[in-house]
Amino acid sequence: MNISGVIVGLGNPGKEYTNTRHNLGFMVADHLLEDAQRFTPDACSPLSIGKKKYDAWKCRIGTSRDFWLVIKPMTYMNLSGEAVGHACKYFDISPEQVVVLHDELDLPLGRMKFKIGGGHAGHNGLRSIEQHLGSRNFNRMRLGIGKPEHGSVSNYVLNRFTKAETENVEMVLEGARKGIEAFVSSGFDEAVKITNAFKLP
Repeated sequence: MNISGVIVGLGNPGKEYTNTRHNLGFMVADHLLEDAQRFTPDACSPLSIGKKKYDAWKCRIGTSRDFWLVIKPMTYMNLSGEAVGHACKYFDISPEQVVVLHDELDLPLGRMKFKIGGGHAGHNGLRSIEQHLGSRNFNRMRLGIGKPEHGSVSNYVLNRFTKAETENVEMVLEGARKGIEAFVSSGFDEAVKITNAFKLP
C-alpha cells in the first residue's frame, strides 16, 4: 500500500475528553475525515492496522490523488509516540513525512502555526513522538488554545471549550483543514503561508 505520509491528531480517547482543549488535534483530524468522506465517499477508508494503539484511515486529502494515513492515537496523550512510531515503521514513513496536529498553550485560540522540528515545550504528546521517532524533524501544526488566567494548566487543557469559544473552534477546524491540504498538495512553504496567515474574523 502506497502511503505518502502520516497525519496525526493528538488527544485522549474517551467521552470524558471529547471537545476538551487538549483534544483539539483529534477534532481537526475528525474534521479532515468528515470533509474527505463528504465529497468522495471512497476517498477515505478505515484500516485495521493499529493493534489498538491507534485508529487509522487511508485518505485522499483535498484534491490530491495521493493517499495519506490519518491516525488518532488511542494510548492517551503521554504515549502518543507508540502509535506514531508503529505507523511510520509499518509504512516506512520518515519523520519529515509526518504532520502532528496538537494544541498549543503559547498561541491564543484562533491562531495556528506550521513548523518543522523544535522542542516540545512540555507537551507530553510531542515528547513521546520525538522519543519514538528518534527525531524532532517532523511537521507540527500548532493549534492555539491560549493560557488560563488563573488555576492549573492541567485543569485548563482538560476542560471543554466554553460556549463562547465554540464558534471560533469551528472556524479553526476549517482553517486547519486548509493548511493541511496546502501541505499535501504544495508542500511545507505553502502550508506555512496558509496556516500562519489564519485569523478569526
